[in-house]
Amino acid sequence: MRRYSMFDPPEYVNWRPDSAVMKEYREVISADAERQRIIKGLSEDVLMDLYSGMLRFRLHDITLKRWVKQGVLSKAWLGTGEEAVTIGNVHALDRTKDLVAPMIRNAGACHEMGMSLTGMLREYLATQDSPSKGKDLHLGDLGCGVIAPPSQVGALGSVVPGVALAFKNRGERRVVLTWIGDGATKTGACHEGVNMAAVLRVPVLFVFQNNQVALGTPFEGHQVGPFTAWSKAYGVAGFVCDGNNVLDTFAATRQAAARAREDYDPAIIFAETFRMGGHATHDEREARALFDAETFQYWGRRDPIGTYEAYLESEGIGRPKLEAAEQGVIDELAEAEKAALKSRETQMPSGAAALEGVYGD
Repeated sequence: MRRYSMFDPPEYVNWRPDSAVMKEYREVISADAERQRIIKGLSEDVLMDLYSGMLRFRLHDITLKRWVKQGVLSKAWLGTGEEAVTIGNVHALDRTKDLVAPMIRNAGACHEMGMSLTGMLREYLATQDSPSKGKDLHLGDLGCGVIAPPSQVGALGSVVPGVALAFKNRGERRVVLTWIGDGATKTGACHEGVNMAAVLRVPVLFVFQNNQVALGTPFEGHQVGPFTAWSKAYGVAGFVCDGNNVLDTFAATRQAAARAREDYDPAIIFAETFRMGGHATHDEREARALFDAETFQYWGRRDPIGTYEAYLESEGIGRPKLEAAEQGVIDELAEAEKAALKSRETQMPSGAAALEGVYGD
């Protein structure tokens, strides 16, 4: 994929596949026989859809980061370096009937569930024709199977068990999946939600997305003991995956979803990844100061898009096909950005619109 020196983390700018990392990549997807079977059964179209999905996610975030630099936005919440978690999770679901409940950093879930990229960009610009009509940048669309998040991370942890209970009560073979960052696992809403799901035995998947940092607190500053012990504590199934390996994440999610769909059993998917930027664009310098250069280099060599692209090439998918897919996503983002900026010029809400479509006296 193309690299952008002004917007990519420095470790990504001159990225090249590392032989040891690529060996590790293949070892991960062959370590579990069932996951290996799932991956080997994927068609080339599905493999390319995963690739396009991760590109779409990163280029969406690069668009937001560029807008911050241009003064269009004051800040944005990005998922750079974590694309494989969101895209692998979503693509493993049945997107015709399952639901997802993302955090703002899982924006890739929105467009991969069918939400409009133009609408997503309009939401950041608070235009009248954005999904929330200019009222909020935490967006969702139940018509596309996306439950809109509140600003409090982890809060949907106590919402999704109720959604899953409705599926169970109606006898529907559907699942709902939500993401909870490593820091947000320490919230009451997360504890209550996982416990409720376990007790009621409902088809909900909790993705515990270990970014290695909670705002400005490294993982070791808020967690003692193994992260993966949580599933045993709650009495639910646990699936551990390499969060920078989209195929391993996909296969782990497909396993967990099949189990939840069949037996109405919840599960936690533990995804190890790393946030290559700050909590948002405003604190990137402080975030990088939390870790030494070696840590960023380690995760930089494991760029989820670069490693997957190298894997696809080694499997015989040629550079022309990959470049064509990338150009298609670039064109898609360019059209979405053009339309969103046009709305910024012509579709800003009036003051009176703040009182429309809201509850209250």
